[in-house]
Amino acid sequence: MRKFFRALLRILLAPFRFIFWLPRGIARWFSATATNIREFFTEEPEDAPLPDAFAKTIENPMGLLEHVNALRRHLLRAVLFLAITTAISFIFARQLIDLLAEPIGGIDKLQAIDVTEPIGVFMRVALLSGFSLALPYIAFELWMFAAPGLSRRSRISGLLAIPAVVVFFAAGMAFAFFVMLPQALPFLLGFLGMSTVPRPSSYISFTTGLLFWIGVAFEFPLVIFVLAEIGLIKARALAQQWRLAVVAIAILAAAITPTVDPVNMALVMGPMILLYFLSIGLAYLAQRGRAQAEI
Repeated sequence: MRKFFRALLRILLAPFRFIFWLPRGIARWFSATATNIREFFTEEPEDAPLPDAFAKTIENPMGLLEHVNALRRHLLRAVLFLAITTAISFIFARQLIDLLAEPIGGIDKLQAIDVTEPIGVFMRVALLSGFSLALPYIAFELWMFAAPGLSRRSRISGLLAIPAVVVFFAAGMAFAFFVMLPQALPFLLGFLGMSTVPRPSSYISFTTGLLFWIGVAFEFPLVIFVLAEIGLIKARALAQQWRLAVVAIAILAAAITPTVDPVNMALVMGPMILLYFLSIGLAYLAQRGRAQAEI
């Protein structure tokens, strides 16, 4: 009988115990999280030369598998978030298609031939929009993967650079949409005086591909900054190899440029050359900050 009343009393007092336990549980969780964050940003990894790290990896390949598994987890979360943002983009994908069709005179200027063509166009635009929305989180997952092997200063710099990733990508897409497309489309549509009625699949594929790759190209200064931050690239070496860089940029611009005329190619080369010299400045700042941190 006593056991019955004790069990009944525990059941009756369970809500009150939960009310008293909940604030303490939340407080312990916040305390543990704050401790982990503080340790994450203050702990300095072992600074081993690259040849020694490579030799250590050869001796213990299981350590490499751990990094591969960690990368797989980060990429899986990034892909799941990309799927979510792409699904959200379905809500306003039609408005984005109308916006992308403005340089050609509106969506009425496009003529579909295949039955599934409008669906393919819709999905392609939604995917580009979803990637743009998920870009901050994708950059954050890549930073989380690399952060344990970076110095405390590099971790903070990498975290602060995530908003810049979005800004540079958006600037690249804006440049492609407002500067390149108005210059390239009249040349392409009026070449040899032929009357052209673009298909939605070809036009949207051309437009989204151009926006995406120009946006990726605008990320070049941040990539150089990160490489200089971890000591793999020197600003002086970049400055000395500027002639070779201009040739490489010309080849890349020729691959990206949708037309073969030099005007549109120059429109791509000009910003990319400016971005290269901006990269030299960012590499110098990263190198200088790294040297001051080691003092």
